Amino acid sequence: MRRRTARLLAITTAAVLSAVLLAACTSNASSDSSGTTGLVSPDFQGSSGQGSSGQGESGQVSPDQGAADAAAGSDAIEGVTSDVQASDRSVITTGSVSITVTDPIDAAQAAVTLTEQAGGRIDSRNETPATDNQPASASLTLRIPADALDRTVTDLKELGTVNFVSLNAADVTQQSQDLDARITSLQTSTDRLIALMTEAASTTDLIAIESALSTRQSELESLQSQRTSLSDQIDFSTLSLELYSEGTVAPSSPDNFFTGLVTGWNSLVAALGGLLVGLGVALPWLVTIGVLAGIVVLIVRLSIRKRKAA
Repeated sequence: MRRRTARLLAITTAAVLSAVLLAACTSNASSDSSGTTGLVSPDFQGSSGQGSSGQGESGQVSPDQGAADAAAGSDAIEGVTSDVQASDRSVITTGSVSITVTDPIDAAQAAVTLTEQAGGRIDSRNETPATDNQPASASLTLRIPADALDRTVTDLKELGTVNFVSLNAADVTQQSQDLDARITSLQTSTDRLIALMTEAASTTDLIAIESALSTRQSELESLQSQRTSLSDQIDFSTLSLELYSEGTVAPSSPDNFFTGLVTGWNSLVAALGGLLVGLGVALPWLVTIGVLAGIVVLIVRLSIRKRKAA
């Protein structure tokens, strides 16, 4: 009995010890598993070499790191988007500026200098020196780089008193993209025809390919010329500059009844003055013609009387 009791006690003790050990192992395994699959500690993140993704072995990101990455990604996307939008937009800017200056000829030379300093060029330049009958004036067509237009217009305003400034922008992005697509298509077609020409099996095929190639090349050169002209208009804004002497700029158009009445009266007086001037110019001719006509009539009457008397 004692031996059986001792054996049962030993078996029971062994079973209890086994259960305790099994429970301890299970608890350790559970804690290790949760530590591996949960958030990674800062020390472990620093030693694991996550890279730019900010992820540990489990693929999860800490809140601070995720927010920082999100902010950096947002900034990068916004910057790229704005750059792409600016580069993809094609705009042609034209305008006109009228300025009253002390000496239009000197001001025209100053405008040329400002344009050349901005990297532009002069397409046309007309100067009218002062005479006894007319004041001096000048007109120029300036081609100014689009990115320097605002700065150059500001500098031009300092030449004298600004009468008006007008700037117009036309978006030709669609036209530019269409030309690029057509040029690419024709270039591809031309390259294929050149490849086929080397493989032509007969003279008839060669002549047909050469004819089609000539047509494609002509169309391609025309489109390339249009694209070059369009690019020049996009890159260089066109500005018409008018320079007048003081007191020679025409008054503004009437904007109400009274100013219209005054303008009408002034135009009537100017018309009557012009009519009187024309009459003064024509009067000597009219008197001379009248005298000659009177002499002719007198001679005719005298000849008629002589015939009747005979």
